[in-house]
Amino acid sequence: MNTSIFLNGSSLTRAQLVAIAKTGHGIELDQAQLVKVQRTADFLAEQVQRGEPIYGVTTGFGSNADKLLGAHRARDELPSGNPNGTDQSRRDGTLLEELQHNLVTTHAVCVGKPLAVEVVRAMLAIRVNTLMRGHSGIRAATLQSLAELLNRDVIPVIPEKGSVGASGDLAPLSHLAIVLLGEGEAFHRGERLPGGEALKRAGLAPVRLSFKEGLALNNGTAQMLASGALALDALEKLLATADLAAAMTLDAFAGRSSAFKEEVHALRPHPGQVETAANLRRLLGDSTLVDIPYHLVPRFKTWLADSWSDPADRAHRFDIGWDYVPPSQRHGKENFYKRFMPFKGGKKHQPQDAYCLRCIPQVHGAVRDALMQAQRVFDVELNAVTDNPLIFPDAVDAKVIEDQVISAGHFHGMPLALAMSYVKAAIPVLASISERRLNKLVDPATNDGLPAFLIGNEDATDSGFMIVQYTAAALVNDLATRAHPASVYSVPTSANAEDHVSMGTNEARHVLEMVEDLGHVLALELYTAAQALEYRQDMLNAARAVAARGDWQSLAAKVSGAPKPDHESHAQFVLEVKKLTGALASSEEFHAGSAVRAAFAKIRERIGFMQRDRAMDQDVKRICALVAGYELLPN
Repeated sequence: MNTSIFLNGSSLTRAQLVAIAKTGHGIELDQAQLVKVQRTADFLAEQVQRGEPIYGVTTGFGSNADKLLGAHRARDELPSGNPNGTDQSRRDGTLLEELQHNLVTTHAVCVGKPLAVEVVRAMLAIRVNTLMRGHSGIRAATLQSLAELLNRDVIPVIPEKGSVGASGDLAPLSHLAIVLLGEGEAFHRGERLPGGEALKRAGLAPVRLSFKEGLALNNGTAQMLASGALALDALEKLLATADLAAAMTLDAFAGRSSAFKEEVHALRPHPGQVETAANLRRLLGDSTLVDIPYHLVPRFKTWLADSWSDPADRAHRFDIGWDYVPPSQRHGKENFYKRFMPFKGGKKHQPQDAYCLRCIPQVHGAVRDALMQAQRVFDVELNAVTDNPLIFPDAVDAKVIEDQVISAGHFHGMPLALAMSYVKAAIPVLASISERRLNKLVDPATNDGLPAFLIGNEDATDSGFMIVQYTAAALVNDLATRAHPASVYSVPTSANAEDHVSMGTNEARHVLEMVEDLGHVLALELYTAAQALEYRQDMLNAARAVAARGDWQSLAAKVSGAPKPDHESHAQFVLEVKKLTGALASSEEFHAGSAVRAAFAKIRERIGFMQRDRAMDQDVKRICALVAGYELLPN
């Protein structure tokens, strides 16, 4: 167990929750706050002794709320039908104890595969933290037993589906609480065991629930909060990854940076947009590719045996070329050709890039705004009381018990559900613009002079990165079809006692699943952008190397449409080729921004450049692992 995180009900952060969930941190309970917890439990016991009607304590639960519990059972001889015969000790207790026991055992009815251990660890921490507020009626000893499940690695088995998000996560939290009773199932040190056996191996004893403890344990928003918090943590890092992928793609395109200037975004200062633009400026810092003059960028040409005359150049996996714009075609464009040389290579003569490049701040920024709104909601919920009824033992001027034990609706998950709906809609947007950038890289009509599908294809046998875009497209479609908000469709429960529910647990579960596929789309863009970037850098630096030798004749041979030596404009062509040679020779080495270079180097440590077709499955596996581990992000 790593260092324990202190819980007092009021100061749990998302970062701490993620640490508990993912890195094995234990929890330590504030002893002063435990005194308040016990004070509320004692107050509740006093009210029960006085015979006060209290929902879920001395009355039934849900649709049974209008039924008062009696002093004894109506029929003692009825069997429970439990084939294991484990319920006699519970039936030996009072009806009030039996109610709390039943509230847990009969509500543990989820289905599906077990939630990930990290989700359940987060749920345990959330439940302990909210109960530490001291408004739920649970005894300090029971709360400490719940905390010990986490600290001793007893992780309840909770099937993933079964909560409607009001009254909170009743069914999954019952699976969590049932292990405290010695029932259900739990993982202990990775082994799946019956709940009683897991407790025994961990040195823990089953708990017998007292007044309201069943309700306190299973009434709240812990599953949706845990799943959503972990999803938001992942999305925050994937937004940084999306910016990095976009920056690498921009460098590979030798794109334009003016759309990211600070003064531009000051005119439309949405916070996420401003942050994204600033991050792109940092990521592209030191780049000699972005904003490069059009005429310096050659276009790809298929390698031929006679493509390069100098032995120093024959190892290249490409040929390069430009088109010459003769003086007769410059009429009316004289000002342009005073600034730019008359050579058309890979870059189109246009001052703006496609939307998927130019609008990165607006799109990534809008997703950031959705994330920030959800983070605000979740930060409130992390330290909120979410069960029912709420107990105020020290209420001033309380005249009746209803002034101190108040039935409210804090279990309703709609604040979380709507926040998750917003994020759920944002995820396909981020994936979609990433796929559009990837598609632009592999399409020779749009990739500004790079090879079709980013492969040399000298023998016409290579597909290159064509199918990478197919997979990204499939993922984007899948994400889009899963983006329908669950929160808009309430299905009433409990004989209409719970006639409006949030479905926030489905929403959060969907989002947690969707961020994984978002990561895959971004990984595919990075995989493709690295190939494109290497081509772009190598093509430019090959031209620079020829120019550095002063070999203007070799560069002239790469220019299509050059006038013949006896043509009247040939002398002007020679002067202009020499000027192009000088401009390339005087340029510093062409390279991406420093942050992009660092990420590119990490990719190349695991995945080599693809000169000819090869099996790509392991490449894809490796790039997905790099993204999932956030290994490419700047420190």
